[in-house]
Amino acid sequence: MKGREIKVKTAGFTYPVLIETGSLNDTGKKLNMLFPSSRALLVSDTKVYSLFGEKVIKALNSENWQVSTIIIRPGERSKTLAGASRIYDAALAAELDRNSPVIALGGGVVGDLAGFAASTFLRGVPLIMLPTTLLAQVDSSVGGKVAVNHPSGKNIIGSIYPPRIVIIDPDTLETLDVRQRKAGLAEIIKYGIIVNDDFFKWLESRISDLLLGKSNLLAEAVYLSLKAKAMVVEKDEHETDYRRILNFGHTVGHALEAATSYRYYLHGEAVLIGMIVASQIANELNLLGDDETARIRHLIEKVGMKKPPAGLTAAAVIDKLRQDKKRRGNDLIFVLPTQIGRVEIIPVNDHKLIERAVRRYLGQ
Repeated sequence: MKGREIKVKTAGFTYPVLIETGSLNDTGKKLNMLFPSSRALLVSDTKVYSLFGEKVIKALNSENWQVSTIIIRPGERSKTLAGASRIYDAALAAELDRNSPVIALGGGVVGDLAGFAASTFLRGVPLIMLPTTLLAQVDSSVGGKVAVNHPSGKNIIGSIYPPRIVIIDPDTLETLDVRQRKAGLAEIIKYGIIVNDDFFKWLESRISDLLLGKSNLLAEAVYLSLKAKAMVVEKDEHETDYRRILNFGHTVGHALEAATSYRYYLHGEAVLIGMIVASQIANELNLLGDDETARIRHLIEKVGMKKPPAGLTAAAVIDKLRQDKKRRGNDLIFVLPTQIGRVEIIPVNDHKLIERAVRRYLGQ
């Protein structure tokens, strides 16, 4: 596809998000527009590195970058303080200085973990995002949220640390399986519900082709999603208020991930369920009409919700909800749709209402 660029303006600087077919091959050239060639640390996971690692290293070496690597295991269980410590060890061994970038090549786990390490090593070194999954391209690579998990909850330990550049190569999406594609579509659908009803209608008419992985449509969905996210982030970079709307579906989604020890759900799978639960709660609170509730459910069901694992109880999910970092006293903070394209941030203290919505998903 023809290259497109979105500029994200933060308090400290403006960084580009480049969406261009084949752009991984130009990684070194694009970095040289920002820094003189020096040392860099490439962070990836075993699966992504086997697909794209040599290509990126070749592109960097051709522009005189000295690249060291650290490869982690795929999955949320790698996103811990121990995982960050391994990156610190690799950065020290590579003799990085404060101008040496950490390059995150992979999905959301790699981006969050590498970003957290970059934000804290030497009190902050440049961060470069090369997202390779649909979910990472439309969400975690942009906006500066970096974090690691704690046994009590997801992303409990983290910071806001914007990248210097995000390079998105739509060709990487051709390697995704259907499950990963569906997980990414969760975050794409989220943008339609929270800020853009026209985008939601666009998705309704094209969801079947997006599920098939048609590259031109996926690239367009990435661009439209990131335009929406950039608008939200620019209004509230540090999530003091408005940016919290990006958490739609994440309150219950994160609880599902934590209740299953991050071993059962992909992040997007959990968010799909969380959006259904939040929409049901909004409907029962008379905030969202029946017709729009049904449209949201219909689109999400077209993507497909992952069935709960055997033995998962509503009590276990509610227990993790009580540990949510966004709670306020006994109130659980939900992002609830009031119409398609508009949401409100609302404290909910009716735990029975929340439990009913969770039980509906669990079939209990």
